[in-house]
Amino acid sequence: MIAAHSEFEARQIIARFDARATRHDVMFLGRKVAWRRFGSGPPLVLLHGGHGSWLHWIRNIDALSARYTVWLPDMPSFGDSDALEGDPHAEDRMLRFVGAVSLTMDMLVGSGTSVDLCGFSFGGITAAFLGAKRGHIRRLALIGAGAHGGARRQTIDLVDWRVPDRVGMLAALRRNLVPFMLHDEGSADALALAIHEWSCVQTRFRSKAIAQAGGLAQALDQIAAPMLLVWGEHDVTAMPDEVATRLTRGHANREFRILKDAGHWAQYEKAEEVNAVLLEWFGT
Repeated sequence: MIAAHSEFEARQIIARFDARATRHDVMFLGRKVAWRRFGSGPPLVLLHGGHGSWLHWIRNIDALSARYTVWLPDMPSFGDSDALEGDPHAEDRMLRFVGAVSLTMDMLVGSGTSVDLCGFSFGGITAAFLGAKRGHIRRLALIGAGAHGGARRQTIDLVDWRVPDRVGMLAALRRNLVPFMLHDEGSADALALAIHEWSCVQTRFRSKAIAQAGGLAQALDQIAAPMLLVWGEHDVTAMPDEVATRLTRGHANREFRILKDAGHWAQYEKAEEVNAVLLEWFGT
């Protein structure tokens, strides 16, 4: 298990992973989309969540890249990527967003290449839209997917972390991290906080309205590939049993798993369990 007890250790871990990655900066309509590649084998694409980055998958890279070529983008307007072209508030921003992810991915893996695809949170609805648009998806997995159209269990309002002093900012980010992203307060270690800070600061895309607007079911109905829907037992962004049952009922190509003692960021909090689930699913 990758863990850090100090900010220095966390930054060292992140730097080591970044140094191991093969970086691909792909230009699309004059804007850079940053992709990182690990391992070798069939292509497996992992899409991060809102207020996230490729680092959402830091505890999954080693296990998955042992069998697959793992492709991790900072999606447009996140992380090291440039802002999405065009009006950031326009109605068509999600269409342009998915197009940029899809086309830059195709530049790297080939437009006719079948890929395995996994998305987390906002990356889950992005993966569903991408699969419906692109096709050539062998197997699909979604973790804590947004836009499910069901009830949420969030009872605590998020704190505004955009304050001038860093001490106050870190306190606010940690205050948001535990109840919203994780179940066990002990999971909010220095590495989780460092990832959350950098990813939030680098986010320039409004994903909340899209994630809460629905549309996941309609996108999944356009995908024929086998799909696995995963939620943490304590994910506050959904009622996991209800939404998982509703989205899989009557669909022979869909399965779901509810991960015990996990919150929203399940692939970080329960990394070993999620890695085993994904390796089994994509290895089928």
